[in-house]
Amino acid sequence: MRRKTLAKIVAFLGSMAFLCGIGIFLGIFLLGPPPLANDQATAFYSHDGEFIGEVKERENHHFIPLEDISPYVKEAAIAIEDKQFYDHHGFDFKRIIGAVWKNITSGTLKEGASTITQQLARNLYLSHEKTWERKWKEAFYTLRLEMFYSKEEILESYLNTIYFGHGAYGIEAASSYFFDKSARDLTLAEAAMLAGIPKGPSYYSPVHNEEKAYARQQLILKQMFDQGRITEAEWEKASREHLTFVQKELENPDSDKGYFFDEVLKEAAEILGAEREQIRFGGYEIYTTMDLEMQAKLEDAVKGKMADTEMEVGAIAMEPETGAIRAMMGGKNYRASPFNRATAAKRMPGSTFKPFLYYAALEHGYTATTKLTSKPTAFQLEDGKVYEPSNFNDYYANEPITLAQALALSDNVYAVKTNMFLGAERLVEAAREFGIESDLPAVPSLALGTASVSVEEMVNGYAMLANGGYGVEGHTITKIISPSGKVVFEREVEKERTLDPVPAFILTDLMTGMFDRQLNGYAPVTGTTIADQLTRVYAGKSGTTNSDSWMIGFSPSLVAGVWTGYDDNRPITRIEEHRFAKEIWADFMEEAHEEQPLEPFHAPKGVTAIPIDPVSGQRATPYCDKSRVMYFEKGTEPKQHCMEHMQEKPRKNQKEKEEEKGLVQRWFDFFFGG
Repeated sequence: MRRKTLAKIVAFLGSMAFLCGIGIFLGIFLLGPPPLANDQATAFYSHDGEFIGEVKERENHHFIPLEDISPYVKEAAIAIEDKQFYDHHGFDFKRIIGAVWKNITSGTLKEGASTITQQLARNLYLSHEKTWERKWKEAFYTLRLEMFYSKEEILESYLNTIYFGHGAYGIEAASSYFFDKSARDLTLAEAAMLAGIPKGPSYYSPVHNEEKAYARQQLILKQMFDQGRITEAEWEKASREHLTFVQKELENPDSDKGYFFDEVLKEAAEILGAEREQIRFGGYEIYTTMDLEMQAKLEDAVKGKMADTEMEVGAIAMEPETGAIRAMMGGKNYRASPFNRATAAKRMPGSTFKPFLYYAALEHGYTATTKLTSKPTAFQLEDGKVYEPSNFNDYYANEPITLAQALALSDNVYAVKTNMFLGAERLVEAAREFGIESDLPAVPSLALGTASVSVEEMVNGYAMLANGGYGVEGHTITKIISPSGKVVFEREVEKERTLDPVPAFILTDLMTGMFDRQLNGYAPVTGTTIADQLTRVYAGKSGTTNSDSWMIGFSPSLVAGVWTGYDDNRPITRIEEHRFAKEIWADFMEEAHEEQPLEPFHAPKGVTAIPIDPVSGQRATPYCDKSRVMYFEKGTEPKQHCMEHMQEKPRKNQKEKEEEKGLVQRWFDFFFGG
C-alpha cells in the first residue's frame, strides 16, 4: 500500500515537473530571441535636466565577426571557460555538480561553473550581483539564447562583449589595448594571455600583475594541449614566447560615472520590466538624480586620498528627504573594475551599526545619561560559550560612562551590554525598521557590526535619522521617456514616518558627539582627526574592522557614506589607511556644503534640552569644567545637579568681578581703561 502511494506521489511530482518544463519552454518560445545588439542611443540627464551622456555601444567596444577573430582566441576561451561548449544546451551539469562538491569540501563559494552562454546572458542582460534572483534570471536567458541562436553566434557575441579591464570590452578592443593589433592577428601566446583576463580583469591583468597573468596563461596553454586543441610543438613554443604589452590609449576618457549609469540601467530595467540591454540600447531618455557638481566633488575627494593605494572604495551621497542619490562611486576606476562596491558589495559595518542599537535602547528606557561600566567583561552565552568583546587598543574607562560618551568614544563593551539587556532579536528588529534587508544573525556581536551589509543600505538607514524618521527609498531615476516621446515613468516620492521622531532626534544629537571634544574620556572622541576641518554641525558614526573602514554622517540636507578596504578582505594595517574613509567623507561633505546656509537639526515636540556634565551625567553647574547640552524626552531628564566639582572655586563672571573692585578703581577704569 505504501509503495503504491509513494509511486503515485512520485508520478504526480514527475508530471508536474514535466508540465512546468513544458510551460517554461513555451514561454521562452513565445518571447522570442533576446536582442544581441541595438543601435538606438539611450540618453542620460542630471537631476536638473542637463545632458550627461548616452550609450550607443559599450565604451571602447568594437564588434567584429567570428571569422575575423584568431582561431587561437576561440580555442583558448573554450578551453578555459567551457570545454563542453559545443556539447551542452547552456548548462554543464557535470561541471555544476563538481563545483558544488568542491565548494562543500573546501567550505567556500569560490568555485564556479558558468558556461559561456551563462556568462553571455549575465553580461548582456543582468547585473553581477550574487543573488538567487539573478541566478534564476540568468538561467532563463541562457535557455533563450540557446533556443534561438547557434553556438557560433553565441561565441561571437561572447567574445565581443566580455570585459578585459582598462576600459576594453570585447576581444578587438583588448587586442588593440594590450598588443596594438587586430584580434585576427593574435598569436597563440597572446590569445592565451587575453583569455585568462576576464576571470579577474584587475587580478589577471598583465599590466597590474604580470606574474599572475603569466601563470594563468600557462594554465590555459596546458589545458589547450590536454584537450587536443593545440599540438605539443605549439604548446612549447607559446610557453616560451615573450610578450610585449603596448597599453595603447583607448578612445574614451576615464570616467567614474559608469557606476552610477550601471545603477540607472538596473533600476530602469526593474521599473519597465525590460532587459538591461534593451534599456541600454533602447533609445530612452532617462532623467537621473545625479548632481554633476556633487559627483565631481566625490570623485575628487576619493582621488585626493587614494591615488597611491590598492585599497578600493564604495561611496554614496543621498538627499535624505527624498532618497535621491546625488553621487556614487563603486570603486576608484570603473574601467579597471566595473563591480559596484557601493551597492553590490557587502562588508561588515563595524561600529556604524551602533546607532540602530541605541535607537532601540532609547525606545526602551535609555537616555543620553544612562550609565554602564566600561571594563573588560566576559559574557556567558546561552550555549555555554563565553564572549569577550574588547575596546579599541584595549582602552577602558574602568568605571561607569554615559550613553553619550559611549557613542562618541565607540565603546564596544557598553554596546554589547546594551544588546544583551535588550535581547539580540530587538537589534535585528531595529535594523529592519531602518531598512536593512541583509541577513542579520541575532547574536551579541551584532552590536559591533559583525553582519555584512552594503553601503547603500547603511546610507538609506542614516537618511531616516537625517529626515526625522521618514522611510525613503534610495533611487537614481526621476523620469523615463520612451523613444516615441511618451513619459513611461515619473517618480512620486511618498514619505511614511517609520521611526519615532523623539528618540530619532535624540540619537541624531548624540551622533554629533563624535566631533565634540567635551566628550573626551579614557580616549578621544572618534572624530578627533577630522573635527577641526568641519565648519558646521554634522551627525555621524565611524566604524572599523580588521579589513573595513567606514564613515557615515549627515546634515539635515545630505547624508554620505564611505567604505574603504581591500577587495580580497586582507587586513588594513597602516594607520593612515584606516583614516581614508573619514578623510574622504569630511572633504566631500565640506565641499558639498560650500556656500550653503547653516542648517540646524530641529527638535520635535516632547523634547527638552538640559546642560549636562559629560562625566557625571548630571545637570551641569557653574562649577563643572565641561558642559554639553543634551536632549531628553520630557520627564526623563536628570533631576540632580552635578556635585563632583563643588569643592572647586567657581569662576566669577564679569559682574561679580566689578562688584569686588573699590570705588576708586572703578572710576580709574572708566576714564583710563582701554
